[in-house]
Amino acid sequence: MTIVKMDELLARALAGKYAVGYFECWDQYSLEGAMEAAEESLSPAILGFGGAVTNPEWLEGGGIEELAALTIILADRSKMPTAVIFNEAATMNQLVRGLKARCNTVMLDTSYYPYEENVAITRKVVELARAAGASVEAELGHLPDAAGLDNHASLTTDPDEAADFVSRTGVNLLAISIGNTHSLSSGESTADLDLVERIHRCVSVPLVIHGGTGFPRQAIRPAIERGVAKFNYGTRLKKLFLEGVKTAIEPIPETFVVHDYVGSRTETDVMACGKALMKDDILKMIRLYGSAGKAANW
Repeated sequence: MTIVKMDELLARALAGKYAVGYFECWDQYSLEGAMEAAEESLSPAILGFGGAVTNPEWLEGGGIEELAALTIILADRSKMPTAVIFNEAATMNQLVRGLKARCNTVMLDTSYYPYEENVAITRKVVELARAAGASVEAELGHLPDAAGLDNHASLTTDPDEAADFVSRTGVNLLAISIGNTHSLSSGESTADLDLVERIHRCVSVPLVIHGGTGFPRQAIRPAIERGVAKFNYGTRLKKLFLEGVKTAIEPIPETFVVHDYVGSRTETDVMACGKALMKDDILKMIRLYGSAGKAANW
C-alpha cells in the first residue's frame, strides 16, 4: 500500500463513523511500535512526529529530515493505508522542511496567534502545502497545557469562527478546543460534546482532538459521531515506553553482555521492552477509535 493522503484517510473515517489515531512518535522504536500496531489490527494509520516537545536545535540540525525518512520508509513498506504527518511545527521554516522531506500532512502551531493573524499565516501554510501535494491541519482555539509547557491562555473553539476560518484558509482538517488538554498525565479532561456538535454543523472538514491521553474514554464514541475523525495521542505512550525501559533495566545482572540489552531487537533489548508496552496501549486505543479492521477492504 502506498502512502495515502490524509483527506482520503479521514473522509473514509467520517463516512464509516470511526476515527484514526495519530500516535505521536519520537524515534525508530516508537515509529515501529505504532506501525506494527496498525498492521496487527488492520487499521489505517497516521504515522509521524511532532515539534512541540522536541529540542528545536536538534530539529533544526537535521532531526526533521531524519524522523521523516524513518517514517516514510515504514509507511512505504507497510500494507496499511498510511498518512505521514509533521505535527505542530514551531516555525514556517520547519514546516517547509517537513514538506520537502515528503510529509504529506503538516501542521504549524498558530493557535495562540490573534484570529486574523492565524488566518493569514494558515493561508500561507495551505498555499505551500498544496504546491507540495500535502494536506494541512490547523487548530482554532487554544488548549490548556497540564505540563505547564505553554503559558498562553486557553480558549475554546467558536463554531461561527470555525466556519469562517475553514472557508478563508482552505485547511483540510481542524483541531478544536472543547475542554481537551495537552500533556495530561493523570485524570481526565472535560469534553463539551454539544460544542463538538455545533462546530461539526458549521464546518465540513474532519475534526481533530489533541490531548488524547486525557480525553474521557466515554466521550470518544459520541465525539466520533459528531464529526471527530482523528485523535492525537502521545503523552501516555511516552510514559509507558519509559516504564517498559525501567522495568527491563532493573533485572540486568552485574555481569552481562551489553549487546543483549541495547540494540539487539530481542526480548531483552530495553528499548524493545518500552516499544512493546506502548504498542499494547496503541492496540487498545485503535479498538476504542473503531478503526480496527477498516484497512482490510481498502
